[in-house]
Amino acid sequence: MSMFVGAIYSNKMYTFKKEERLCNKSLVDQLFHSGSSFLCYPFKVSWLNADAAQPFPAQVLFSVSKKRFKRAVDRNLVKRISREVYRLNKQAHLYDHLNNSGRKLIVALAYVGKELPEYHFVEKKMLKLFKQLCAEAGV
Repeated sequence: MSMFVGAIYSNKMYTFKKEERLCNKSLVDQLFHSGSSFLCYPFKVSWLNADAAQPFPAQVLFSVSKKRFKRAVDRNLVKRISREVYRLNKQAHLYDHLNNSGRKLIVALAYVGKELPEYHFVEKKMLKLFKQLCAEAGV
């Protein structure tokens, strides 16, 4: 029982709110025109330092190519798995580092793999991606 209560009152954020999603078209254009990128297979990561006005340490966009996955059901599945892995791991592996350094990022995660992924594969690669993103952003 005490373990459950501790989980409720912990400081971890296991949510993925609207403000954390990158929806602003001008920011997306700015990200893809003047941002940096790297490949951490099966993701292509584009990132850009953001202004201090945004409420969360990072805003993120998930995309899956229609060229690689013709069926919308498959694209949605990949995005759903990616968002879930991000939601559960962002606090410990990304937000804590960004908060400590006082930086804010705009990030786009494009899935470039050719096959439908398993949850554990995406989780392993997302953790590697977070480490590489923190290193590249100088956090």
